Amino acid sequence: MSDAAVARVHHIGSHYQWRNTDGQQTSFLSADEIDNLCIRKGTLTAAERDTINYHIVATNKMLEKLPWPKHLQNVPEYAGGHHERMDGKGYPKGLTREQMSVQARIMGIADIFEALTASDRPYKHGMKLSQAISIMVKMKEDGHIDADLFDVFIQQGVYLRYAHEFVDPMQIDEVRLPS
Repeated sequence: MSDAAVARVHHIGSHYQWRNTDGQQTSFLSADEIDNLCIRKGTLTAAERDTINYHIVATNKMLEKLPWPKHLQNVPEYAGGHHERMDGKGYPKGLTREQMSVQARIMGIADIFEALTASDRPYKHGMKLSQAISIMVKMKEDGHIDADLFDVFIQQGVYLRYAHEFVDPMQIDEVRLPS
């Protein structure tokens, strides 16, 4: 949605009124309706997105309170870093590739792949392998996921081994990778 379209929605919301069923003069659009009409990408408002993103903060707080044995003491960092991005535009800390552990970057790739292909989500169907990998190639190009680790994920056939074990066979199709 363009800046001009957002401005137009705000203008309509603040300048037009109507008489409701009780006969009261009221704004044509409520604040929530304006927020919903001004969503530039996706289907969530900024407040709804913040609520969803909070899950990683809550997870980190919970994991950091657990008494991890020495060999597992980095689990909170690995689990908590899977929504960070290589370009620093992720959450919750806005870390860049250089600030993240290899394990957290691997978790990011695994989390995205699982989310795209999961067939047990009530709100969407799992994608075919070709579609999931195509999306992830774009994410690699955009600096969202670690390019080197994603290349290993593809070249070593990790995605395919996972798919054969955990993905609905109807989702497994031919993946054509860019040269």
